[in-house]
Amino acid sequence: MRPSLLDPLFASTQSLKGIGPRFGVFIAKLCGPLVVDLLWHKPFRVIDRSAAPAIMRALPGQTVTLEVTVETIQMGKHSQPSRVRVSNATGFMDIVYFKAHEATLEKQFPVGETIVVSGTFDDFNGKKQITHPDYVLPLSRKDEIPKVEPIYNLTAGLPSKSLRKTIALALQCAPELPEWIDADYLKKQNWPIWHKALQTLHNPRSDVECTSQNPARCRLAYDELLANQLALALTREKTRVLKGHALIGDGNLQKQFLTQLPFELTNSQKEAIKEIAGDMQHGNRMLRMLQGDVGSGKTLVALMAMLQAVEADAQSCLMVPTELLAQQHFASLSKITAGLPITITLLHSKLNAAARREALEAMGSGTAHIIIGTHAVFQDDVHFHNLGLIVIDEQHRFGVHQRLALSEKGTTPDLLVMTATPIPRTLTLTTYGDMEVSKLTEKPAGRRMIDTRTISLSRMDEVVDAVARKIKTGEKAYWVCPLVEESELIDLAAATERHAMMKLHLGEENVALVHGQMKSLMREQEMERFAKGNAGLLIATTVIEVGVDVPEATLMVIEHAERFGLAQLHQLRGRVGRNDKPSTCLLLFSDKLGEVAKARLKMMRETDDGFKIAEEDLRLRGPGEVLGSRQSGLPDFKIADLSTHQELLQTARDDTKLILHKDPDLETPRGKALRHLLYLFQYDKAIKTLRSG
Repeated sequence: MRPSLLDPLFASTQSLKGIGPRFGVFIAKLCGPLVVDLLWHKPFRVIDRSAAPAIMRALPGQTVTLEVTVETIQMGKHSQPSRVRVSNATGFMDIVYFKAHEATLEKQFPVGETIVVSGTFDDFNGKKQITHPDYVLPLSRKDEIPKVEPIYNLTAGLPSKSLRKTIALALQCAPELPEWIDADYLKKQNWPIWHKALQTLHNPRSDVECTSQNPARCRLAYDELLANQLALALTREKTRVLKGHALIGDGNLQKQFLTQLPFELTNSQKEAIKEIAGDMQHGNRMLRMLQGDVGSGKTLVALMAMLQAVEADAQSCLMVPTELLAQQHFASLSKITAGLPITITLLHSKLNAAARREALEAMGSGTAHIIIGTHAVFQDDVHFHNLGLIVIDEQHRFGVHQRLALSEKGTTPDLLVMTATPIPRTLTLTTYGDMEVSKLTEKPAGRRMIDTRTISLSRMDEVVDAVARKIKTGEKAYWVCPLVEESELIDLAAATERHAMMKLHLGEENVALVHGQMKSLMREQEMERFAKGNAGLLIATTVIEVGVDVPEATLMVIEHAERFGLAQLHQLRGRVGRNDKPSTCLLLFSDKLGEVAKARLKMMRETDDGFKIAEEDLRLRGPGEVLGSRQSGLPDFKIADLSTHQELLQTARDDTKLILHKDPDLETPRGKALRHLLYLFQYDKAIKTLRSG
């Protein structure tokens, strides 16, 4: 049960005085339907209304608050504005309105009366004026105009004054809560208590107090990060104690495999293999992520884990997102394990009836040791003899529900998810903190660095000639465009348009086309034509970002590279450089580049370190863009800013470990306060984990 102390914060915003269904809908659209959602809707700057200069000395663009006497009202005719002439001891000025009603102006501006006006001062053609002032009040209500006014993001239909009034009402609902931050740490940081921090957040005195480094904002950001880390840790503890099967092998298959490898494993690979083996030998279920840059050898690490499962008389399933990638994995793994006493089976939706029946029989009987499959594995008639290990390649292509559906085909099988998209450390902690993480930070010996160059789109003819020369030598090339079809609204390269152009240069049989709007069968046929057929050039959108392995490809052209994120550019570049030949990546850009786009292209030229690129991508674009708004499990932080609160995140992680070591059931006074915190940030599932033991 949620502590009753928090009940006022989890009431509907429409329960607040004066907030009916109409404004309630707008508020819910802007920040959420609950009172607590209003508290997390922070201001981004302030308007200082304290300036009261002489009219003759006021500066254009300055926000002023002036006591003035109404002299005359002149209604505008036709398209002319209406003007209210006002004055004080320092001069005359006009209050200007467009499309004003005479009765309204006469009521607001009684001639001969002294009033207070606040707004942005201007000097238009020598006329001193304020157009559509923010406040016009009688002198007796002067104190109603705030000296410093917080400014919030808005949505259409919700006036700023109404939002500020509603947030003020929400603040009145905020109770005093028990302190969940360690007293010594709170004092060391010089942070306010929770209730005071909220009041300060919504009543800033300057723009500086609206920044992410303000002490009140840092305090609330730490609360949010601590709740996140505590919830993930509790979930992980629950998952960790799920009884699995200790997959302990004799090591013979692994030793035999390593002796026939023509190269030495990197230190990163050896360390990852050791970490995964340790998890698999444990009696509880493994839940681990393997992060590795493009070409770092993740599949080989996963294969070692799968061989360990085979040694322990269990089956492994390697899940991949496309039939083409499944076929590529099947071919490469069959080749490098030739001579080992194991059977690798392929299952995807394009198998004919006889081949599918044979695969299902092998899986069900246990004669298939390693199964490489696509979404076809989820079908009801697919059964395993003894599924002990699931390996998911390109994990972001599979949702949580799909991972669970596959897990149910075994008895709490170990899970290893792999990603070739290096994830910044901060996002790893906040999004995948319920998983252990292994990283491959080295490239195998012999891998060449890809020559990356930036070229203006004005040199398109030279690029086309370079592509033609490359293909004539028997090598292959990619050409990536940001759109599928030409758009009059957005002047970017179109894949279909570029495909038509390149066919004229190279011949129709030499150019393939792949994009997301094609039917999957046609798309795979085109990919097959490029991978194994005559087509030397593949024109594509970002559908080729992952899951394509064509070693003969040595040239990547990315048109309008400034429109892509850093991590995406890095992934696309990783489609080449997969053999011992020199490879090149050409980043074509328009001449109108912003500072962020320039920084991206500069980073791409300077490094091929995916983890370094991922951190810079987070800094430039923010977490939502890096992982994608639909990325499963992405936390929607309201107060914390992962690009500036990284140190707080690490402290929250360390604090969480200490908390759960001392008080795993959150039963001490601080533990009970932390339960309030979890409910406050709506981590109810973590509380259920505590209750269920």
